[in-house]
Amino acid sequence: MAVKFDLNEREVWDGNYAASQALRQADVDVVVAYPITPSTPIVENYGSYVGNGYIDGEFVMVESEHAAMSGCIGASASGGRVSTATSSQGFALMAEVLYQASGMRLPIVLNVVNRALASPLNVRGDHADMYLGRDSGWIQLGAFNAQEAYDLALCAFKVAEDHAVRLPVMVHQDGFITSHTAQNVYPLTDEGAKAFVGEIVPVDDMLDFSRPVTYGAQTEEDWHFEHKAKQHKAIMDSRPVIDAVFAEFKELTGREYKRVESYNMEDADVAIVALGTTVETARVAAEELRAETGVKAGVVAIRCFRPFPYDEVREALKNTKCIAVTDRSSPGGAMGAFYNEVSAAMYTSQNRPLVTNFIYGLGGRDFSIEEAKRIYTEQQAHADAGHITTDIQQFSGLRGPKLGFFQTDRS
Repeated sequence: MAVKFDLNEREVWDGNYAASQALRQADVDVVVAYPITPSTPIVENYGSYVGNGYIDGEFVMVESEHAAMSGCIGASASGGRVSTATSSQGFALMAEVLYQASGMRLPIVLNVVNRALASPLNVRGDHADMYLGRDSGWIQLGAFNAQEAYDLALCAFKVAEDHAVRLPVMVHQDGFITSHTAQNVYPLTDEGAKAFVGEIVPVDDMLDFSRPVTYGAQTEEDWHFEHKAKQHKAIMDSRPVIDAVFAEFKELTGREYKRVESYNMEDADVAIVALGTTVETARVAAEELRAETGVKAGVVAIRCFRPFPYDEVREALKNTKCIAVTDRSSPGGAMGAFYNEVSAAMYTSQNRPLVTNFIYGLGGRDFSIEEAKRIYTEQQAHADAGHITTDIQQFSGLRGPKLGFFQTDRS
């Protein structure tokens, strides 16, 4: 029998501890894990809850992240509520198996503590691993702080296990900036969290011997296309389910989440579009710049990276004159991946605002309020001129001479 204990009204948790508490409260059946910085405490804490008798789940240590997701697939296909966590190189090693999990329509929840990919080796946070998984068929949600790492982990189980969805979900948080920073967190009681998430009702579980099923079947050109099209439709059709889960969570807690969230966008001429903790920095910068100079600055935050909310992004930015899309990952010889997504959303906008790309914060480099203000000020200059007056893509916060790669006609 699991030992139950109530939580205080307010706790001081970092993002890792918050995520691990969500796993405990969700009555996860199995966590299969291999540790990697900075995500290790999530699975380590879960293992301690099992070892101390707080929960009845199973904690399985394996030899690699590839094996961890493989174990999660087996446990989920058998009808269990399953989760794990990883980062960076571990995520890269797990990547092959991510496609298996989504193709088999298994409702696994993966906490990704975002960290730079080597080489050079770096344990600090950027979004290279997030981008690596963007085409893997997983729903991807993003937390901006520790409270949201907790909240979204609970929501993720409810979304993934909905029979209209039945897809795995990643919950992202920024390495160290969120994962290791202690903040006020207001959790649900154990009873409240359990009631919100509910009991898992398996579909086609392999332990139902009265109805044998096959997982991982081979298809070639005769059926593969149709299977992938149905999988794509399922992830696109998950949008109303995500919205409904967020609405139910707001009703329970008063905390509101949307797939796209806007701040000071009612009259904004210039905007920063961001993911992760950068959202909060940009919000402070926008407020201060409005008070100091009158620049009408706003922020558009992407809460749901997959399925990408093209319509909502276009609506949020429709009256903006100039947009700065911030990519916390090396572009590798192209425009930033996030820039490409936002640009695609805006391509059919009647307004067609100017769009620029800022590569920033790689390997944990700090993104300051002052740097956000500089970006806003530059966007205002573009808006006033009616065209982009600098390189379309810039490296923001880079030491040494300014690097420009993609030029624009400044005539």
